[in-house]
Amino acid sequence: MKSKPTSFDIAYRAGVSQSTVSRALRNSPLVNEETRQKVQAIAKELNYKVDKNASNLRSQHSSTLALLLFEDPTNDDSFINPFFLSMLGSITKACSDKGYDLLVSFQQMNDDWHAEFEDSNKADGIILLGYGDFVDYEEKLIQLIEQDTRFVRWGADVESLPIVSVGCDNFHGGYQLTEHVIMNGKKYFAFLGEASSHAPEFYQRYLGHCKALADNNLVVDKSLQNDAFSTEESGYQAAAKLIESGKSFDCIFGASDLIAVGAMRALQDKGYKVPEDVAVIGFDDIPMASFTFPPLTTAKQNTKLAGELLVESLIKVINGEEVKTTLMPTSLIVRNSCGS
Repeated sequence: MKSKPTSFDIAYRAGVSQSTVSRALRNSPLVNEETRQKVQAIAKELNYKVDKNASNLRSQHSSTLALLLFEDPTNDDSFINPFFLSMLGSITKACSDKGYDLLVSFQQMNDDWHAEFEDSNKADGIILLGYGDFVDYEEKLIQLIEQDTRFVRWGADVESLPIVSVGCDNFHGGYQLTEHVIMNGKKYFAFLGEASSHAPEFYQRYLGHCKALADNNLVVDKSLQNDAFSTEESGYQAAAKLIESGKSFDCIFGASDLIAVGAMRALQDKGYKVPEDVAVIGFDDIPMASFTFPPLTTAKQNTKLAGELLVESLIKVINGEEVKTTLMPTSLIVRNSCGS
């Protein structure tokens, strides 16, 4: 059975992006006349049908935005990564400042998870926070694109898909942290966190970390990289495994603060002194980071600015304006866990 044509098929034939196809089929003034006619002709040739019901709903406005959080494993009953809590406050205020109400819920992983929000006219657009395994999650993003859902997400740039993201420069943050600890005399680094396409943010941090090592003529020992999820328990287990391996290291780079906090506890349980024996660094600067013993050196992501940019970007998407992915710089927050 021949599959139905999609907007991606039209984009490929026309040599334009999927978002341009979507605008051309809506007769958006942002698309020039020649491109609009070309896209519409190809759509007609392929017998591509626009979902009129969804289109009609999208022409209405609820003055509400939906914030959908991914359910993360946590030590309490919140199921919300602590990193997102401060961003939640910023998003709420930014919505209020722009005259929008905010509907907060968890992402539903069924086949029509978008329907309860935009297509049912509960919200004009969606902000996505968190995703789990990105390789699995990518299929959901493609589905949202195919439904012409207006959404933005927090995270790394997704070059393969026409998605608007707001995130931080994870590569630079990883580089900056590693270089700082190298300047403090550490040479043998372990990295705790998945370093693959399944976790793009962690992977970019790892690549920045490796580049800093190489630029300072230090060896990247891949055997000192252990996978870990962004929880204290996962960080503890990954560090315990590292210690049991008997390999030499004088610094642990936790791909998130939660991983670093767990690693620090594992080191201390095994009799290591932080930072005298092993330095520990994290990433995010969650509130807990300044209250660990010793306080954690980390890369700060500006959650206030992130919330504002997510709301501003989504409103532009809703209004049919051109908007691009934004990567914010990180700030090095130096505390006692790496010696100075």
